Amino acid sequence: MEHSSFLFQAVIYLAAAVIAVPLATRLGLGSVLGYLIAGVAIGPHALGLVGDATEEMHVAEFGVALMLFLIGLELQPRKLWRMRGAIFGTGGAQLLLTAAAIAAVALLIYEKSWRPAVAIGLILGLSSTAIVLQSLSEKGLLRTEGGRSAFSVLLFQDIAVIPILALLPLLAGNMPDIEAGGLSGWPYALAVIGTMVAFVLAGRYLLGPLLRLVAGSQLREMFTVTSLLIVVSAAAVMIWLDLSPALGTFMAGVILAESEFRHELEADIQPFKGLLLGLFFIAVGASVNFNLIAQYPLLLLALTLLLVVVKFAVLFTLARLTRMSKGEDWLFALSLAQAGEFGFVLISFAAQRQVLESTTANLLVVVIALSMALTPILLLIYEQFVQPRYLHGGSADRELDEAPPEDHGSPVIIIGYGRFGQIAGRLLNACGFETTLLERNAEQLDLVRRYGIKAYYGDASREDLLHAAGADNAKLVILTLSDQAASLEIVAQIRKHFPHLVILARARNRMHQYALMEAGVKYIFRETVDSALSIGETALRLLGLSTLQARRATRKFKQHDQRMLESLFPYWRDESQHIAQTKIYREQLLQALKEDRRDKDLHLDHHWDQGESKSKPGM
Repeated sequence: MEHSSFLFQAVIYLAAAVIAVPLATRLGLGSVLGYLIAGVAIGPHALGLVGDATEEMHVAEFGVALMLFLIGLELQPRKLWRMRGAIFGTGGAQLLLTAAAIAAVALLIYEKSWRPAVAIGLILGLSSTAIVLQSLSEKGLLRTEGGRSAFSVLLFQDIAVIPILALLPLLAGNMPDIEAGGLSGWPYALAVIGTMVAFVLAGRYLLGPLLRLVAGSQLREMFTVTSLLIVVSAAAVMIWLDLSPALGTFMAGVILAESEFRHELEADIQPFKGLLLGLFFIAVGASVNFNLIAQYPLLLLALTLLLVVVKFAVLFTLARLTRMSKGEDWLFALSLAQAGEFGFVLISFAAQRQVLESTTANLLVVVIALSMALTPILLLIYEQFVQPRYLHGGSADRELDEAPPEDHGSPVIIIGYGRFGQIAGRLLNACGFETTLLERNAEQLDLVRRYGIKAYYGDASREDLLHAAGADNAKLVILTLSDQAASLEIVAQIRKHFPHLVILARARNRMHQYALMEAGVKYIFRETVDSALSIGETALRLLGLSTLQARRATRKFKQHDQRMLESLFPYWRDESQHIAQTKIYREQLLQALKEDRRDKDLHLDHHWDQGESKSKPGM
């Protein structure tokens, strides 16, 4: 019976998402608001199709942890170090100023004591990592100045949850009693420090060999299992230490950001993150207590608007003090003007420690949920009214241009980094062009990385992995695989999902080239043509032809061969016709070269010879 009940609830959650999210997206409201609307509709206080969403919320909070892991994968340690000023400077100032302002307002309303007011200030001073990052990423605003500043603040807030948990018992007049696994005091502190060190050492010396071993098995599902194991283990260790699981998964992501398996990890985790975050937003919508709203409608509306206004005022002032660009200050303030998902946990903790009364706690839960639901609307206001006003000034565009080059991805993706791909990649790198290198063979990947070449593990026939590798922002794809079936599968994926990319493909032979031509690839290079022609040209010189004669014969042969290949393309699937036409073209080539040999001026081609001499002085 419980099993069927679980399946019934799953059907309701999935059906609500399938109906509400596409409608909200079509109306320009974004997927987050669609999930929230779905949660409200099926919640116990609306249609009543699902009961209390508390259990679902606990499961869905893991979606936030997965999101932080993916963000960590995008932040190499050196990039994170560059952001330290924004994280601890702007983030610390935001939390202190916002908490102080909210505490002051709460003290005016909540006249009993300053302790609950401070607790309310700290809890409501946090913003929603899940909603803000998902919304900004969806709208392409995460890489703007305002988006990057918002991310820095959210990262500091996730770290700050730990000391806030330690501080709340003090506000109740009790000594903090934080412990994990029976540890407390100095042993607990040493356990935390030891865990952080263990994270770094495991990422450097353990996870790399483990991932290489799994990749060598060529079993895609095992790599997915390993990816989830890494994330779940990081979260579980942090929960055991009474720390934020999201912080643990973020650290794991940062540690693996330099790994050759980064793109494959991102592609494997992404679907789980999207599913669990969607469940989280639905659970938030379902948790809105409409009975309480019906009982105190004006009070809750006033408190929610007051919270948003106070947070916006503090954030906007901070943005102006840090000289944030005009327009970007609005984005920064509007995106962080809500309360966050960690507020639900902190309110429950504060109520248990008797810092907050149960009535106050229930009211705050609704205020947090309502403020989170307002965020997509605030960002919609920014897009419709604020952004157009400053767009002509170019501030947003300038910030995008000023972002570090690696934020935009590489302009070239090289798929297959064997002997063929290495030469092309080295030439591009020598000319100053960045490349993202994808290789599916784990042994080959290990070999090239020992030479200091940075390449990533991944199956490029997967759309999600191409997204992770930066195909949306790239310009070219160099496809060097000799396997015809694999290369054609990748071409199909690129032409379907990334039609803007120009494909330069290696062909193993004529049949492979014909298949690539049929697939719509314009730039195709047979792997042995140039080297074979070089051998032939050298042989002609050794057989008595002059250098000029050998070069011209080779050039004429190459031109004729290319014309023949293009002319034979319509017959490539008809073997008899293809053979017959090939014989005709071979006879034509033989006759053309004989005529050239009879030409007395072959070795006196002054225009070509003199032009070459002028172009190479001193040769």
